[in-house]
Amino acid sequence: MTSIPLRPSFGLLQAVRELAAALERGDRRRVAALAQQIADGVCADMRVPALCVSVQGRRPSSRAGELHGLYTPGERHRRDTVKVWMMTAKRGQVVAFRTFLRTLVHELCHHLDYTFLDLADSLHSDGFYMRESAMVRRLIDGAGLGSAAGVAAAGRADGRAPAAAQPRPSARAVRGAP
Repeated sequence: MTSIPLRPSFGLLQAVRELAAALERGDRRRVAALAQQIADGVCADMRVPALCVSVQGRRPSSRAGELHGLYTPGERHRRDTVKVWMMTAKRGQVVAFRTFLRTLVHELCHHLDYTFLDLADSLHSDGFYMRESAMVRRLIDGAGLGSAAGVAAAGRADGRAPAAAQPRPSARAVRGAP
């Protein structure tokens, strides 16, 4: 299977839009609340058990690289959990919106592999990455953030993209020509 039949609700898409702004502000509490809302929205839409999302600060790292996220299946009567880190290991900078969203969706895809697709294992196969990419595209496009200007606009309080990201009027439009 190369995609998940996600039909995101208005509330889910609103949480995706707000996530960009919360990350830009470095507001970990708000990022955590929005990440949980996104996970809850995906799980509700797919009619699978909810999971618990934990947003951590600085990513752990080793010689092998940085850990971006971690999915842990629940044991006994505990909920499955997802940990997502919002700051880079070396510089301690808040990660970009798309990086954070893709990591969250990646971990949600592991959950969906087990609960929706009923797979015995959730492997990093071509199909897994295709499902992940399709879901990220659906969320970003549905939230109206399909362009760099859209993501920049979501990060501003007034919703407008910074001047550098806004489309420039053509010479014809400036002169008033049709």
